[in-house]
Amino acid sequence: MLLRYVNSDKNDSTIGVRGKLKKNQETFDVVIVGAGFAGMYMQHKIQQRGLSVRLYEAGSGVGGTWYWNRYPGARVDVESVEYSYSFDDDLQQDWSWSERYASQPELMRYANYFADRFSLRENMRCDTKVTAAVYDAEKLNWHITTSQGDEVSAKYCVLATGFLSSGSVPDFKGLNDYNGNTYLTSKWPKEDINFKDQKVAVIGTGSSAVQSIPIIAKQADHLTVFQRTPSFSIPARNGPMDREYEKRVKSDYPEWRRRQRYESRAGFIALNFQPTAPNNKSAIDVSDEERLIDYETRWESGGLCYYNSFVDLLTNEKANDTLAEFVRNKIREKVKDPETAELLAPKDYPIMAKRLCADTNYYETYNRENVSLVSIKDSPIEKLTKKGVVVGGHEYEVDSVIFATGFDAVTGAIKNIDVRGVAGESLDEHWEGAPRAYLGLMSNGFPNLFFLDGPCANGALVSPMLLSEHQVEWVDRCINEIGVGLGAEIVPTLEAEDAWMQHMHDVGKDSLLHLANSWYMGANIPGKPRALLSYLGGLESYRQQCSSGEANDYGNFVKTR
Repeated sequence: MLLRYVNSDKNDSTIGVRGKLKKNQETFDVVIVGAGFAGMYMQHKIQQRGLSVRLYEAGSGVGGTWYWNRYPGARVDVESVEYSYSFDDDLQQDWSWSERYASQPELMRYANYFADRFSLRENMRCDTKVTAAVYDAEKLNWHITTSQGDEVSAKYCVLATGFLSSGSVPDFKGLNDYNGNTYLTSKWPKEDINFKDQKVAVIGTGSSAVQSIPIIAKQADHLTVFQRTPSFSIPARNGPMDREYEKRVKSDYPEWRRRQRYESRAGFIALNFQPTAPNNKSAIDVSDEERLIDYETRWESGGLCYYNSFVDLLTNEKANDTLAEFVRNKIREKVKDPETAELLAPKDYPIMAKRLCADTNYYETYNRENVSLVSIKDSPIEKLTKKGVVVGGHEYEVDSVIFATGFDAVTGAIKNIDVRGVAGESLDEHWEGAPRAYLGLMSNGFPNLFFLDGPCANGALVSPMLLSEHQVEWVDRCINEIGVGLGAEIVPTLEAEDAWMQHMHDVGKDSLLHLANSWYMGANIPGKPRALLSYLGGLESYRQQCSSGEANDYGNFVKTR
């Protein structure tokens, strides 16, 4: 499969130290894979301990997901003041966001600012993919190899590869025959791309498409959107940062963070809009008027605040449909053509069972004369030709095709590494059928190997920054407790792992997430086992479970010091 992406990564001026072309036989206490927000914080904690550390990053710079996702309109869907590190109050006070929801360029500035402020670059190697990590059961350390020829050993290996970092492109027939420009939203070129005077196709209508389509439509001569499954999207209500609001947040950040951690199921709060505080009532038990007031208030405030709405929205289909129909009616109000509006209004899955999107004028874009929507639900894309895309026997001639086709989420980036534990067992073998990881942090048979933002934790439905900080601090304490001596080793028992997987099942079995073919379930990738990839118990419950994992001197682990 050949995609002709423009790529200038090798000229990036914000990189860390380059990966070496010759083999590197160094030994470290800790090797980290991935320079996203979790990986960088992990590196900072290890450096604070005075331990030796090497971080490998496949890209030419830091930022993780935000390094690669540079597509037009890319921005975070969590409020900027929440999508930020909380461990250092000076950092919280010193940094100011320019918008309510930070754009990709601003998130990159923040990531680079963090890397410089905490002196991370010296121990980084960018442009370097980790290709294999093999555990030596005799020496009790990890042997790690890279695309640049490095061969290093480490007492601990931390995979901070992220849960949305492995882009997916369907293997369309004729993909290599197409003579136009092709782009993948999850690996967008650094050069400015302008689609002026072009006929453009966007394949997919997930979050990346929802953000980019309104911008591309303003540039293109004509935009054709190919949609298999519509998304539920809520207005982001983005705008310049209200400085009085920012001042109020900064004056009381400890209380803000406390509320995030202990008063919100997902770690999201919105002090800017007090009425959108968590609602612990049932959507069925309240009056129609009370329910409508809640929904309207959240719609006007914008963003992902429905995750904090009525407590039974993800467990009761009748309750869920009250919100789904509310949003469908909003779509019908926004889109002038009734047929197009119905195509854009999801009806085959519960709202929030797929990732809820936040947009700026997404639905209004379909009122433009230069935008067409083609449903490929019942008539899939047949092939790509030299000139365009064929659906239902009709060829849509286009100059550029943009694949907004999502991610091999949660496990995809990990499975790109040949990870082998004791007795040579591969992680793929251990995860056959579904990933298994005690607390979402470690797997039985893979000593001294940690996952950040990986499977069996709750990264999909909670504040990602709070989860990253919590997991990093757990791993940091564990490494400090077990130490870096020759005999230091820790691994969860199979019984503990089995119990965690059963707990995940018990907590998630009644969730409506099972009713959608989403990346939450791995169902968007052909051949990927369908399984719930994330813990649905909420942020505070997860924190309590992780504390139990540390209890009784890590009693659920086999360990030596």
